[in-house]
Amino acid sequence: MQIDQCLVEDFHSFQHAKNELVHSCQKAIQEHINEVNTGKMERPLEATKMENNTSSCFLMERKTHVKINRKEVMLAKLRKSCSCTPQKLKNFLMDFFPVLRWLPKYRCKEYIWGDVMSGLVIGIILVPQAIAYSLLAGLKPIYSLYTSFFANIIYFLMGTSRHVSVGIFSLISLMVGQVVDRELLLAGFDLNDDATPALGDGSLQNDNLPNTTAFNLTIAGINAECGKECYAIGIATALTFMAGVYQVLMGIFRLGFVSMYLSESVLDGFATGASLTILTAQVKYLIGIKIPRSQGHGMLVITWINIFRNISQANLCDVITSAICIVVLVTAKELGDRYKHKLKFPLPTELVVIVVATLVSHYGKLNEVYASSVSGAIPTGFIPPKVPEFNLMLRVALDALPLAIVSFVFTVSLSEMFAKKYAYTIRANQEMFAVGFCNIIPSFFHSFATSAALAKTLVKTSTGCQTQISGVISAMVVLLVLLFLAPLFYSLQKCVLACIIIVSLRGALRKFRDVPARYQVNKVDTLVWVVTMSASALVSTEIGLLVGIVFSMLCIIVRTQRPRTALLGQIQDTSFYEDDLEYENLSTVPKVKIFRFEAPLYYANRNYFLKSLYRLTNLDPNLEAARRKKYEKKEKQHLKKGNHRTANGLGIGETTLQLVPKQIDFQALVVDCSSISFLDTTGVNTLKEILKDYKNLNISVLLACCNPSVIDSLKRGGYFGKDFGCMQEMLFYSIHNAVLFAKDQKLPVDCSV
Repeated sequence: MQIDQCLVEDFHSFQHAKNELVHSCQKAIQEHINEVNTGKMERPLEATKMENNTSSCFLMERKTHVKINRKEVMLAKLRKSCSCTPQKLKNFLMDFFPVLRWLPKYRCKEYIWGDVMSGLVIGIILVPQAIAYSLLAGLKPIYSLYTSFFANIIYFLMGTSRHVSVGIFSLISLMVGQVVDRELLLAGFDLNDDATPALGDGSLQNDNLPNTTAFNLTIAGINAECGKECYAIGIATALTFMAGVYQVLMGIFRLGFVSMYLSESVLDGFATGASLTILTAQVKYLIGIKIPRSQGHGMLVITWINIFRNISQANLCDVITSAICIVVLVTAKELGDRYKHKLKFPLPTELVVIVVATLVSHYGKLNEVYASSVSGAIPTGFIPPKVPEFNLMLRVALDALPLAIVSFVFTVSLSEMFAKKYAYTIRANQEMFAVGFCNIIPSFFHSFATSAALAKTLVKTSTGCQTQISGVISAMVVLLVLLFLAPLFYSLQKCVLACIIIVSLRGALRKFRDVPARYQVNKVDTLVWVVTMSASALVSTEIGLLVGIVFSMLCIIVRTQRPRTALLGQIQDTSFYEDDLEYENLSTVPKVKIFRFEAPLYYANRNYFLKSLYRLTNLDPNLEAARRKKYEKKEKQHLKKGNHRTANGLGIGETTLQLVPKQIDFQALVVDCSSISFLDTTGVNTLKEILKDYKNLNISVLLACCNPSVIDSLKRGGYFGKDFGCMQEMLFYSIHNAVLFAKDQKLPVDCSV
């Protein structure tokens, strides 16, 4: 008996201690809330109960965020940036020219062999590619060589990536060529005339040459006549200069975030669509026919129509040469890919093909005998520098914007990819400056736009590249061709150059094989790729890029407008909850519905949120409230007539049973807010609306797993009432806490909304 009495006393003592703890915890919560409301406390406390049937409770204290005076911060930064000290000037120069940091630390014995080898290999690849890509740009080969030379030197001085190869790039050349062709047509030049070979001294004044339209151009205040070739390079340099200016301005204002809107799917689709355009543009050289260059939208379709119309005029010599070159190049590339682990450096197949084809064309007199189109004379040395024409800049200012963005995005994405692979960092803002000046400075030396190229960068890394010293070696190889070897390519057939371009597109065209795998991974990304590729190929490259960006953003908006919604069930014997439709063996919580909305709640998806909630819970509170009002009105009418039987034929005492419909099988609605990243004003009002509507049906609405920004939005919107008094009974830090609270409550929280 004494033992039992002791146990009873201990039990009563425990109960008393428990009740005191609960009472003190609730009192502390209320005191903190009162302090917040009266302004006595600067840091509000958010409170919740762990379990309603235990003594556990806790307070969540928000940190104090010091308000920052943005004006003072901006003034301080401005004063700091405007101040000039020797150390600051030194740091600025070393940041602007990263070569000053890494070159003094260059490990000559460790790095020099790899840099020299990769530089020589890239230089050997650059020469034939530069000559070939001049066809895409609609310019003479000499200008492509200038571009390759200056881009490597400038990026050596200003770039932060150790491995990327910056220079002439097929996609950028195509975009330049489209603008050049359009402006030549507007100026009255005939694009179908084969330009007479340039003079041996490299002069651009070809107004005395036959088949050339003269165009008046003011240069340095002198009104000079400029021929087709002169005007074409003038357009290209003006376009390049403007693209560089845009890139530098983007760097100054730190607008590199623009590249975030170009997703991988958009870039891949854009590159693939442009590759189809490049391939189409080279077909006429492959088979040796002369067809008008198509301009504007639908160029790909129009070009193929013209090709089939003139297929009977194909030059047999060019067809045979193209077939042989493509077979040799593709075979060599496939063998190189298969045995690359055994090869110390890639096979210079393009250079071998160009040398052999030039010798055959020269000694076989293919141009004279078979009328095969050849490259013509390539002058040696450098043409005197010239300032890009301002009037031409105004004409191409809009075209330069997509060119600047594409050039920058490809360069930075490749730089980041290889920096991550080889464990070093790059500065994206400095990369923007580097590629910008790779366009601005060369534009004074008759060069056109540049970018980093994936294929050449892969070759650089595979041949042992360690630093941008390899870029200087490549520039020296190009310089050797510019000074001495350029005239040797006079007899090189254009169909050979076209073959080199087409074979270089293998990587982009192989993306079609990846479509099924891409579709399995993500259907929306595949749709973005298809739309961007189709628009780039069938409309134009610039429009295709714009369409891809807009369409990808629309896909994101649609995803947030119609996100996944679900009713959750409890995983047996745990405090976790998951989607009823996705998992088996989940327990339904009696009298409680748990609703999950997997997106931010804002104005665009408000209606979808409400429709999904009403559909999954099988209850529209507005319709139910209207039905009840209608029923009550009928009941009043029957009572006024003195009929003690209701409209349903029941007694008055039985009427209340009919006011609660059978389909309402829950007394609490828990909204899982874990996937709601933010609320706008419409989102807050939507939650207030459902709180009020369900309250009218005696159903509580409880919020669980809200992040701090959502809680702040709810507070500012008055969701918890004027004094936040009901906050601890409306907001829970886990779904399980909300469910336990809902199970124990009898009536919904009475809080003004």
